[in-house]
Amino acid sequence: MESNQILALVIIFALVLILPAVISLSKHLGAKSDNERKKEPYESGVRLTHKDPYDTFNVKFFLVGLIFLLFDIEILFMLPWAINLEELGFYGLIKMFIFMGLLIAGLVQVYKSGVLKWT
Repeated sequence: MESNQILALVIIFALVLILPAVISLSKHLGAKSDNERKKEPYESGVRLTHKDPYDTFNVKFFLVGLIFLLFDIEILFMLPWAINLEELGFYGLIKMFIFMGLLIAGLVQVYKSGVLKWT
């Protein structure tokens, strides 16, 4: 093993030992405030004051989450494309424009359907 590899292993092992100690220390030294308001359920900016587990939840939270996942996955496809753009050439560029066009059409459809409106 080279000295750089040994140094990297030592740093990783030091972090493995130090981080749990720091987290534990901050938990014990930090301020403690236990009150009833802090224990109330809180979901995505909405304070849930009712205790009924079968009460309905606004579906727009889930729809926005799914839309976020779709565009997050889009970025996952665009990164390797951007890295290999020179090798893919013009054909790869056209394919990405088609891909982006489909995603933009989906975003327009989502916007027109009113999913992104919170009123």
